[in-house]
Amino acid sequence: MEDRILVTRILDGDLQVFKLLVRQNEKLVAHMIGRLVKHDGEREDLCQEVFIRVYEKLSEFNFQSKLSTWIAAIAYRHAINHLRKRKVFVEHVDDEMLQEKLITPVTPEVILSEQNTDEFILSLIDALPVQYKTVLMLFHKDNLNYLEIAEITGMPDGTVKNYLFRARKMLKEKILKQVRKEEIL
Repeated sequence: MEDRILVTRILDGDLQVFKLLVRQNEKLVAHMIGRLVKHDGEREDLCQEVFIRVYEKLSEFNFQSKLSTWIAAIAYRHAINHLRKRKVFVEHVDDEMLQEKLITPVTPEVILSEQNTDEFILSLIDALPVQYKTVLMLFHKDNLNYLEIAEITGMPDGTVKNYLFRARKMLKEKILKQVRKEEIL
């Protein structure tokens, strides 16, 4: 169903169409929340809160983007606000602080216990600061472009490009470090 028709019918009080909207976007919202929030109970609550917010704010949707992009932006901002309330680190940090956060010893046993490369790479991505992890996943896993990511995150597109560059660089360095460790063994 086209976004404009969907929104109009929901605003006219058709709750069945809102249920359809929820079903169409629940994986997207769960993905956005799940990338940032690690506790299952919190994720479920936040996803429900996002759809309540979507319902409340739907009359403000201006059709300048896809409805799913607008919903993803609400989910992202809601998760970030949740993390800020819990005082989880989500602010910009300098490169030295990032390197300190990324240098975590990984034993050969941990590397060998990884079931496959994808899981290992995802674990390295998960160790990145929130803003870098988010931009990297939205671009490479969700195939969103810079402008869509900027709209979802509220960052300028130049910042998105910068964060994506830094995230790739940090990930590459982390992978190379692990490869070197394996070669030594």
